Amino acid sequence: MKKRDIVKSKLLFDDIIHKGNKISNKYYIVYYNNKDEKKFGLAVGKKIGSAVMRNKIKRQLRNIIDNNYDIFPNNYNYIIIVKKEILNLKYHDMENELVKLLKEKFNEK
Repeated sequence: MKKRDIVKSKLLFDDIIHKGNKISNKYYIVYYNNKDEKKFGLAVGKKIGSAVMRNKIKRQLRNIIDNNYDIFPNNYNYIIIVKKEILNLKYHDMENELVKLLKEKFNEK
């Protein structure tokens, strides 16, 4: 993910969560709303584990987003929140679950 693709302000982060739409599964909650450009925010709570574990999950998510950038429709901002069940998954399964969640939602249109 490039720096220009990151949601940086707390106001925008909160705006996406409170005014946006939501899709979820057992591992992820994805909030999105319609904006002018595609931006991403990641949230990994302290219940997930130590700082080392949370940073590892964020690195993996950034890589998943980079590898599947075309699956995310343009003109949306996204906040991806990770649930604790993610600890039971390997990287490949993390990627498959996120891609499956997004395809279910955005391919139905």
